[in-house]
Parts: sequence; structure tokens; C-alpha cells
Amino acid sequence: MENNIISEEVIKIEKVLYTGKTKTTGGRDGESRSSDDRLNIKLSSPGISGTGTNPEQLFASGWSACFIGAMGLAANKLKIALPADLTVHAEVDLGISDNAYFLQARLHVSLPGLEQDIARSLVESAHQTCPYSKLTRGNINVVIDLI
Repeated sequence: MENNIISEEVIKIEKVLYTGKTKTTGGRDGESRSSDDRLNIKLSSPGISGTGTNPEQLFASGWSACFIGAMGLAANKLKIALPADLTVHAEVDLGISDNAYFLQARLHVSLPGLEQDIARSLVESAHQTCPYSKLTRGNINVVIDLI
């Protein structure tokens, strides 16, 4: 007998490659720790002075790191090297509309030294393959641009 309150499936994963496990207490003003103790952070609500980070920053960090990895896969397929000084500046907004909370995001991608059409191709490919991009697609407003 399962105790699932909510169980949503869209695409069934055939093989799990990794499972990130955390335990969070205290909500936005608490702390979060990973099961392997590699992550141990204090949390604080966005926009207030505090000693911790917030979920929006964590999401922005995770998505931008994953997006760079996805661009690396695309670059390997094209047999080109990504610039060593590439960056992805991620912005995740927490907002309210019709008395409900929502997120929206922007990724500002810098691929110095690459031709514009190649850079655009890498970004478009990464957005199709990055699991975070798949997660957000059709669910929140997203803008990705080349800077």
C-alpha cells in the first residue's frame, strides 16, 4: 500500500542516473542538508537581510549549471570547444498574480569568441536537452538570450 498523496507521471524514466536527497526544516527561514552532507545551508526569505540563501537562488544556480552542461553536450556533437570564460547569468523571479505565487526566469548566456549562429545553435540545443529547461517549458515564463 502506497502513501502517496500526489503522484504525477508524464515521462517514465527508464534508468535513474542520480537522486539528489535533501532534508529541509523550517521552510524559507530554516536550513537544508543533503544526505551526503555536501550541501548544508541556511535558508532565508528573499528580499530580507539574513544569513542564508533562498529557493529562487538555488533554482537559478542549479538551472544555470545544468544549462552549461547541456551546451557542452551540444558542443561535443558539433566537435567544437566551449569558451573557457562562458557564463550563464540566471534570474528567477518570485511574483504574485491573481493572489497566487508564480516564478518566471531569464537566462543570459555569454559565449565569447563564438560566431553568433553557432552560439545560438548551442543555446537552442541546450534548451531542448537541459532537464531544468524541460521542467519549466510550458509552466513558467522563460526568456533566454545571448549577451
